[in-house]
Amino acid sequence: MAAIGKVEKEIEIQTPAEKLFKIFKSQCHHMPNMAKSVHAVDVHEGDWEKEGSIKHWKYNLDGRDETFKEKVEIDEENKAVTFIAVGGHVLDHFKNYKGTFKFTPNGDKGCLVKITLDYEKRTADDHDPIDKYMDLVVGLVKDIDDHLILQA
Repeated sequence: MAAIGKVEKEIEIQTPAEKLFKIFKSQCHHMPNMAKSVHAVDVHEGDWEKEGSIKHWKYNLDGRDETFKEKVEIDEENKAVTFIAVGGHVLDHFKNYKGTFKFTPNGDKGCLVKITLDYEKRTADDHDPIDKYMDLVVGLVKDIDDHLILQA
């Protein structure tokens, strides 16, 4: 039987919640210019704006180039975006994988970003690289925040 898991992390950043939510929701194509680990994000099916669209990511994890094909779900009310894996290297390790980014205003400027990774390992004995994936997405958020702060 495969093991189901969840890891969560909350980070405080300086970018306003609405601005960061908009980037994750419909402007992922700008991320390669903002984040060190992301090389490309392209629409595979649908468009940049529509929930259910499928995007193809190219990124670097631990010095290796990987890909991630995801279907996006958008929760406007809670300012949350969920990327559900439908292909790519992450599914070599996991039967199911999804990452949720929730952006909550924090005072006059800045926000709290709650990152949740839900996954199901292929078997209970499989090596679990979830910490590497969490480090990757935390680094992504921080790189985008740093980039936007420098642009302000």
